[in-house]
Amino acid sequence: MKTNKPINYVGKNVKIGNNVRIWHFTYIGDNTVIGDNVVIGSLCHIDYNVKIGNNVRIEGSCYIPPLTVIGNNVFIGPATVFTNDPYPPSKRLTGVIVEDDVVIGARAVIKAGVKLGKACVVAMGSVVTRDVQPNTVVLGNPAKPIYDRSLYENKKKRWEENII
Repeated sequence: MKTNKPINYVGKNVKIGNNVRIWHFTYIGDNTVIGDNVVIGSLCHIDYNVKIGNNVRIEGSCYIPPLTVIGNNVFIGPATVFTNDPYPPSKRLTGVIVEDDVVIGARAVIKAGVKLGKACVVAMGSVVTRDVQPNTVVLGNPAKPIYDRSLYENKKKRWEENII
């Protein structure tokens, strides 16, 4: 009897840490390394030679291309797209570097070769075409700095406490 169970694809030589949850219909390419306590949402495509740190949450429908490096304690919102070819289609690829404690909102697009600095925040729908400095919040197309991470955390706290 044939069953209709959700199917994931995990490539060759993939290293998956402890307590990793991978939701339905996800692709993980060859030679990818995934740390501990990672959640990967449904319909994600994580290509080959990607490195993902510990305590990372990747929401559904994200594309993470080859050569991307993601640090620890990172949140990646749904439908985020990283790129790895600034002049497609070219023969030379480069990855995106996401340092520790970064937050990326839904539907953000990150250009190939960009570095997202430690504890920065990329607002939803932003198109990041240049490096983002640590502890900086960026917004827009192209993404531009709007304030620092401490103000973001203050706004988040006020939102959670229903003050705003």
